[in-house]
Amino acid sequence: MDSTGGTDPATRAEPARAAGAGARRARRDPSGRRRAIIEAAADLIAEQGAVDLTHRRVAARAGVPLGATTYYFSSLEELSTEALRLLARRQDDQLAGIRRTLEGGADPDTLAAALHDYLCGTAQVYADMALYVAGARDPALRPLALSWFDDLVGILSAHTDPDSARAIAVYLDGATVHAVLHDEPLDRAALSHAIAPFLARTAASSEASAGPARPAGAADSPTPPTTAGTPGAPHEKRE
Repeated sequence: MDSTGGTDPATRAEPARAAGAGARRARRDPSGRRRAIIEAAADLIAEQGAVDLTHRRVAARAGVPLGATTYYFSSLEELSTEALRLLARRQDDQLAGIRRTLEGGADPDTLAAALHDYLCGTAQVYADMALYVAGARDPALRPLALSWFDDLVGILSAHTDPDSARAIAVYLDGATVHAVLHDEPLDRAALSHAIAPFLARTAASSEASAGPARPAGAADSPTPPTTAGTPGAPHEKRE
């Protein structure tokens, strides 16, 4: 305070100086501003879909001038594509978590718990749905939309046969749509019940390929055949 009881002019100037410094930093960090625009677009697509994306909405969410979106991106389509690529990269974190969870074994309850955790992530689920819709409308974006499915099949194939892994991934696609339309995911018990037969099928196949277990003490080699009329006599060896 000055001697008249008013605010010191130097104190009043502090916010203005801080704002000016922030603006200068933003201008000196074009990659940071571009990244902020992409992140804002990705969040908007996850919340509202790519159809309603506009430069004005992205600029408002990113906190940048409207002209910044057209400066860094030649078209709204280019910005939308970059945002969808970011959403696809965010899926990698979810997949990495599922992979780590299954390192100790992919029993139905463990896998169901991992899938349930994913489905409870509302923002990520909506982002994945946005990718599905974008891929359905634009074949060029389809690889991005399919990356989650393909990578999940790869993870599950380490614990079950490829057909079962694919079936579980297809089921999860349906469970994702269910979570979006019902505002909540299926519970863990329902998920475990649905995927258990595919894991059980693998276990049964493994046991069948191993063959029937031999009784304890059974000989490692078959009993030699006997000649007719001479029980217990060894068969004559052919030269």
